Amino acid sequence: MARVLSLSWPLSLCRSLGLGGVSVRSMSLDERARVVFSAAVGAVQPDCVVRRSLERSGNCLSVAGRNFDLRHNLHLVGFGKAVLGMAAETERIVGDHLVKGVVSVPHGIRETLLHHGKGQMLLGADTRIEVFEGAKHNLPDANAQNAAKRIHELANALTESDLLLVLISGGGSALLPAPVPPISLEEKQDVTRKLAAAGATIQELNTVRRALSLLKGGGLAHSAYPAQVVALILSDVIGDPLDLIASGPTVRSVMRPEEVWAVLERYRLSASLPASVREVLGKAGPQWRQERKPDEEAEHVLNTVIGSNSIALESAARSAREIGLRPVVLSPGVCGDVRSVAHLYSLLARFACAPGASSPDLSTSILEIGPEVGVESWDLYRVMQALREGRGEGWDATCLLAGGEPTVQLTGTGKGGRNQELALRLAMELGGESLLQDVVFLSGGTDGQDGPTEAAGAVIDGRLREEAQGQGLPPKPFLNNNDSFTFFSQLSAGRHLLLPGLTGTNVMDVHLLLLPTPATTPTP
Repeated sequence: MARVLSLSWPLSLCRSLGLGGVSVRSMSLDERARVVFSAAVGAVQPDCVVRRSLERSGNCLSVAGRNFDLRHNLHLVGFGKAVLGMAAETERIVGDHLVKGVVSVPHGIRETLLHHGKGQMLLGADTRIEVFEGAKHNLPDANAQNAAKRIHELANALTESDLLLVLISGGGSALLPAPVPPISLEEKQDVTRKLAAAGATIQELNTVRRALSLLKGGGLAHSAYPAQVVALILSDVIGDPLDLIASGPTVRSVMRPEEVWAVLERYRLSASLPASVREVLGKAGPQWRQERKPDEEAEHVLNTVIGSNSIALESAARSAREIGLRPVVLSPGVCGDVRSVAHLYSLLARFACAPGASSPDLSTSILEIGPEVGVESWDLYRVMQALREGRGEGWDATCLLAGGEPTVQLTGTGKGGRNQELALRLAMELGGESLLQDVVFLSGGTDGQDGPTEAAGAVIDGRLREEAQGQGLPPKPFLNNNDSFTFFSQLSAGRHLLLPGLTGTNVMDVHLLLLPTPATTPTP
């Protein structure tokens, strides 16, 4: 739900941060946007989210308001792109109560973290956690399957006196492949690949994945029973649905064979299934997946989201307020094509910067495009009301905050990413209107990498189109070729690129639209 986080700017706080009125006022909106983005990313760093969520007092571990006894009975497993940093901080907190652990992380992650100066996210020399690197190019492979096997073995060996901490982040599904025998990894991948190519939704894909996996859809929690399971989840999915993040290995699901077959038949794949898949789907399935009512297993599992896009936006809002910007959160669930997202932001910029009352037609256009980009009408009503109210309050600018994961239609062979393309498309929409020249927009991936580039995104303003034309760089050909990174690299020596380096976390993207307060005409 959209909300104005604050209508006051505590000057004493700014002074304590070394941001007194003069120094803050001297910062450009471009600089302020970068500061706010850094605050968003900093709030969801793996070590930071673990420290906020795990509290140890002697032999007691507190998580989400629940206490667990530590008696050298703690085991740890994890899988995902941010899990190495989460595991390192967890081991520092729990100390020698950790018996052993196994984590499955992306290929080359340790070397990459060292290269980017993220040594604090690495395990110590005396660690009790075994690390498997796999899923090269984010695809399940033999190394990831070996890691899943070790995780399964560890969970199966636990007793009712044990506590299992499960660390989960984005990319976890590819790092935990455990097909139900006799299905091979290649056969399972082939089925899911064909489903995705046929246009299956993420919900349909997960319905099939869970049916073919030993550990997805609550399988890991079932394997660990009767041990207590506590899952700490860093979400990279809009809305933080626990059953979709890494395909829900600690979230109990009911498998109905008829639903799985319905998905396969819908996309005309049932007749071409491998014999092993037909064999598994022809069985009734394990009893624990057939039961429709919660049982004792459910009481032994605690799932808690410790990092998300919403948490990043809350931190960004605090940072914006501290540097003289009026923060307004739109939504953490922006999705849809970047063309539509860019158009929504251009409409909101016009609404905010128009002197006097904005036209009803503009409000109608904003509400009409909302469903295309995953933003509720209620959120848009609230934001428009907040933009109206902020015109006479004396702020330097309003900082409209949003997050999510838009998509790009690939029509070319250039180098870019959704954040850079979104920024460039919005620059094209803002250009040519004097009222919008001072509008600033930042779009950045919280993982520090936008597509196959070294940039996280880009920062633009309403003058960028004119700036590009002056340098002989017409944006349209670059957009047609999905070549936004090349465009921003060549424009003004790359000064518009957002280059934080690898961050070690991922809660999707953050969008910042900085809207200068329009001048008011004095009453005669």
